[in-house]
Amino acid sequence: MALAFDEYGRPFILIKQQDEKGRLRGLDAQKANISAGKAVARILRTSLGPKGMDKMLQSPDGDVTITNDGATILEQMDVDNQIAKLMVELSQSQDYEIGDGTTGVVVMAGALLEQAEHLLERGIHPIRVAEGYEMASRIAVEHLEHISQKFEFGLDNIESLVQTCMTTLNSKIVNRCKRSLAEIAVKAVLAVADLERKDVNLDLIKIEGKVAGKLEDTELIYGITVDKEMSHPQMPKQIEDAKIAILTCAFEPPKPKTKHKVDIDTVEKFETLRLQEQKYFDDMVQKCKDVGATLVICQWGFDDEANHLLMNRNLPAIRWVGGVELELIAIATGGRIVPRFQELTPEKLGKAGLVREKAFGTTKDRMLYIEHCANSRAVTIFIRGGNKMMIEETKRSMHDALCVARNLIRNNSIVYGGGSAEISCSIAVEAAADKYPGVEQYAIRAFADALDCIPMALAENSGLQPIETLSAVKSQQIKENNSYCGIDCNDTGTNDMREQNVFETLIGKKQQILLATQVVKMILKIDDVISPFDY
Repeated sequence: MALAFDEYGRPFILIKQQDEKGRLRGLDAQKANISAGKAVARILRTSLGPKGMDKMLQSPDGDVTITNDGATILEQMDVDNQIAKLMVELSQSQDYEIGDGTTGVVVMAGALLEQAEHLLERGIHPIRVAEGYEMASRIAVEHLEHISQKFEFGLDNIESLVQTCMTTLNSKIVNRCKRSLAEIAVKAVLAVADLERKDVNLDLIKIEGKVAGKLEDTELIYGITVDKEMSHPQMPKQIEDAKIAILTCAFEPPKPKTKHKVDIDTVEKFETLRLQEQKYFDDMVQKCKDVGATLVICQWGFDDEANHLLMNRNLPAIRWVGGVELELIAIATGGRIVPRFQELTPEKLGKAGLVREKAFGTTKDRMLYIEHCANSRAVTIFIRGGNKMMIEETKRSMHDALCVARNLIRNNSIVYGGGSAEISCSIAVEAAADKYPGVEQYAIRAFADALDCIPMALAENSGLQPIETLSAVKSQQIKENNSYCGIDCNDTGTNDMREQNVFETLIGKKQQILLATQVVKMILKIDDVISPFDY
C-alpha cells in the first residue's frame, strides 16, 4: 500500500496488485470483524458451566480430542480469519496466565462485540464505545475487589482450597470424582509450594497417565514415576534405601571422534580387544559399586554384555530415561547428574526410601516408582482411565485444578461462582452509568448487558429458561443486597453460592474482564481491512 498525490495535491492510496485484494472500510469492516469474533464465541458458549457440552475435534492425521476446555478447542481448530485468531490468542493468554476460565473469557468478548454492534448501528463512534468499555471494566474490577473475600489456609486446613478446585473440576467430564481429584491437586501443589514466598513451581508436578483401571484409581505419588522397567528381568523389583547414580554417560567403551579403523588379523588380537572391552565394563561397574550406588539410572542404553555384567554384580539398572525425567529424579532424590564416570562420588548419589517396579493388569506394562525421596518437593499425579481420550481430558482438567490452587496460594481472595459475580458487577456498572454525562454511558450500559451473558449461558446450558432465571436472580440480588446469588445449575434448590460452595479465584475473574475488554477495544479500532482474494 502506497500514498500518492494527483496534480491538485489531493492524496490517494495505491494498493499493490489491487485486482487480487479485497477491501472493507468503515462500518462494513467493523461489522465483518464483529461477526467473526461472535462466531468463535458461539462455538464455546455451549461448553460453559457444569452442564456444558463437550466438543469432538479430529486432527488432519486422525487423532481425536474430546474436551470442553476453551483453550484446547480453539487451539485444535483450523482458524483462517485474523479476528478469529485474536480470539484464539485471547483464550491462550488466559490459559498461560491463570490456567482456568478460558471458555468464559471468549464468551465474554463475544457478548461485548455483540453489544458494540448495536451501538455502532445507532451511530455511536467506535472510539467512544471503546472508551466506555474501558471505564466500565474499571468499575467492574473495583466492584469485584469489593465483593471478594479472603480465606485462610494451611497445611492442616486445606478444605477451602479443595472446594475451589472442585468448582473448576465440576464443569469437566471427570466431575464424578471431583472431590478426590481436587484433594490430589491441592496436596500436590502444597507439596511443591514455597508458602513463605507464595510461589509454586508447577514443573515439579509431573502428570502421568496409563490406560486401564478406572478414574478412582488415580493417585498422588510423593516421588517420581518412570515409564521404564529394570534393564534385566532377573534384577530385583524392589530396592529399599536406594542410593541412585544418575548418569548421562553411556555404559560402553569410548569411541574416537575422528574416523578410524581397527585391523584384527589374529585370534590373539581379537581376544585382547574383547578382554580390554570387558575390563572397561568391569571398571565402570566397579566404580559405581565403590561409591556405594545400589541403583544406576542411565540416559543412554547399554548392550547385552554390560547388562549381563550389571546383573552378575548385583547392580540393578534402568536405561533410556529421558532428560526431563532425569532432572526430576535428581531434584527429588537430591542427587547430581553425572556426565563422566571419573566424576562419580558418594556425595553425588541420590537417595530414595523405596524404588519398586509395578505391573498393570494382565499386560506386560510395567512402571518404576521412586518414592520416599530425600527431597519430597517433586511429586507425580498418576492418572488411570478407560481410554486414551479420557486420560488426556483428565490431564487437562488436573492442569486447570493445579493452576487454581497455585493462584490461591499467590492471592487467597475469592469471589463466588455460578454467575453471581457477573450479575453483581452488572448491577454495579448499570448503576454507575448515570454518573457519566457523555455518549460513553451507552457503552457502559452495554457492558453491563454483556456481563449478563455469562449467567444466561450457564442457565441455558443447564436446561433452564435463561431470561426468566436471570431476571429472578438479579432481582433477588438487588432486593436482599446479596452478591452471592447465582444460577442454580446443579438444581440443588438454593441460589446462594456460599451454601453450594462454588468459588472462583479473584485474579482469574479480574483477568477475564480485563483481557476481554482489551481484545474488543482492539477489534473496534480496526476500520479498514485489506485482504487477498481466495482462489
